[in-house]
Amino acid sequence: MTSAAMAIDDVERLQTRLTALEQERKHLLAVIEILQDIGGSLHFAEVVQSVALRLGETFGLDRCSIFLAERGGDKVRLVASYEDPGIRNYVVDLDRYPELRRALQTGETVFIADAATDPSLGPARWALAARKVKTITVIPISWRGGAIGAIFLRTFRDGPSFSAADLQFCQVVANLTAKALRNAHRFERLRKRKGEDEDARRRAQEQAALIGFMRRLLDDYPRPSADEPGLGEGISPEIERLVGVAQAVLNQESTAR
Repeated sequence: MTSAAMAIDDVERLQTRLTALEQERKHLLAVIEILQDIGGSLHFAEVVQSVALRLGETFGLDRCSIFLAERGGDKVRLVASYEDPGIRNYVVDLDRYPELRRALQTGETVFIADAATDPSLGPARWALAARKVKTITVIPISWRGGAIGAIFLRTFRDGPSFSAADLQFCQVVANLTAKALRNAHRFERLRKRKGEDEDARRRAQEQAALIGFMRRLLDDYPRPSADEPGLGEGISPEIERLVGVAQAVLNQESTAR
């Protein structure tokens, strides 16, 4: 090999390495931004929308969506969309998304290199060809060995292809998303439990106040005696009714205890 050829080969290797380093830098910056976004939120809707937005911007995608499966897998909902942030909590028909169904069922990443010709997409591939969709990647969002959702990515035909490093990066993002969603779920559950505890405490306080009032009412109610048989006469019927109600409630309270 001549010196000129060796020099050209060295330049090409250097260019390849520089391209790989730039890609790694882009991935690291995106991960940092995603961590900043999801680290500052404990609401699942904000978490998934942030992830969809960052991935869409990072790769310049035709589509980036996040789907979550309901418990039991009976329904799958579109909960975040890069191209249309207003779409949330939309139940999807998995017959229209065979690649999504496969990713959720197998728990493995589905990669379609050419959406316009892949037979697994059925009639949908004609519409995808019209939209100039090139690749489709569906990465499961997994937790404890099961797929709870998926990140759905589509690239333009004239755009860059997904590399192995890109797929690995997206898997890292899916793992981060799973942890963030679990934290958001725990937060919502704790907040709900706290609200239930506060309701129970408020009911107990109201009950205690009511019982205290009824006891005072009973203590103040004049009861007839042998020496003064007419002491209770003249008490209004409303007071007598309240006394009866109070006595009934106290009896129920004592029985419940």
